[in-house]
Amino acid sequence: MKIAVVASPVTPLRPAQQGGAQAFLCDLATGLAERGHDVRLHCAEGSDVAGVRLVMVPAPRDARAALVIPGGAPPPPAPGVAAALEAMFDAIAADRVDAVSQHAFDALAFTLARGLPVLHTLHLPPIVESVVRAAVQVEGARLATVSASCQAAWRSAGVEVGELLPNGVGDEPVPAKPDHTALIAGRISPEKGIEHALAAARNAGLAVRIAGAPYDPAYEVDLSATEQLGSLTRRDLRLVMARSAVTICAIRWEEPFGMVAAEAQMAGCPVAAYRRGALPEVVEEGVSGYLAAPDDIGDLSHAIRRCLALDRAAVRASARRRLGLGVAVDRYEKALERAAQ
Repeated sequence: MKIAVVASPVTPLRPAQQGGAQAFLCDLATGLAERGHDVRLHCAEGSDVAGVRLVMVPAPRDARAALVIPGGAPPPPAPGVAAALEAMFDAIAADRVDAVSQHAFDALAFTLARGLPVLHTLHLPPIVESVVRAAVQVEGARLATVSASCQAAWRSAGVEVGELLPNGVGDEPVPAKPDHTALIAGRISPEKGIEHALAAARNAGLAVRIAGAPYDPAYEVDLSATEQLGSLTRRDLRLVMARSAVTICAIRWEEPFGMVAAEAQMAGCPVAAYRRGALPEVVEEGVSGYLAAPDDIGDLSHAIRRCLALDRAAVRASARRRLGLGVAVDRYEKALERAAQ
């Protein structure tokens, strides 16, 4: 098939990603290309994705304003982002593709894709009203999301999502000896619960390393007592996960999937997390991690200590069985074949 994969033009796609959705769609595009499909990845200028043809538009000057901040105000109109999306869909229409895998969380993307053989993947819950209004106009068979919990949230908002397509992560062994340090990874933003994770790690007697870049400019958190690694490439992050005793996901919102948790388990690192959003679907409790009552730091500390006793080979085996990239690409191949009909 000739497939157009559409990323949000709000941020370039690079080896060190700002979020799990961006990381997965890069893996999806390259995975489809490796299977012989003719793939074009439509994205912002400055993107760097090996193994797939990139069709880039100029990076919008108002991209920062268009970022969706969970728990924050809805993003204001961004004419530059709108122009970038229009350029993307003009190119797709001219290219006469068989299927479009659309991942931009922007109401205009749904409007511009009308009449195309499109499958929209909703990587976020229904937290932006304009996107909800746009999605409700699309037939359910052309909508997908990444977890059962996210699918239920969209249904509660009045949007029937027909395809359940969980993300997957690559299986790349990274042998390393873990030390007595907890990892907090991902964008530095309030919904990630970094303060809770720090407190729980201290209660469990672990040092903390942080991997990630600031996302919400209004958010401030004291990281002075941590080892700060900044934004890492996927390969480097996997190595850090392999040598961390536990990865903590103290999420303070309805996490739609949890790529950090999936990546950590694939590296053999157990995950301690709040039982919220999709984390019960991503973590195999008692095998690859433990879940705590939401917002209960004491219970999260207990989950961290229990994770230290888990067999790391079993953690990785669990991830390989449930969270592999190959199965995720299989699902997308079939869903895009249906979209093309």
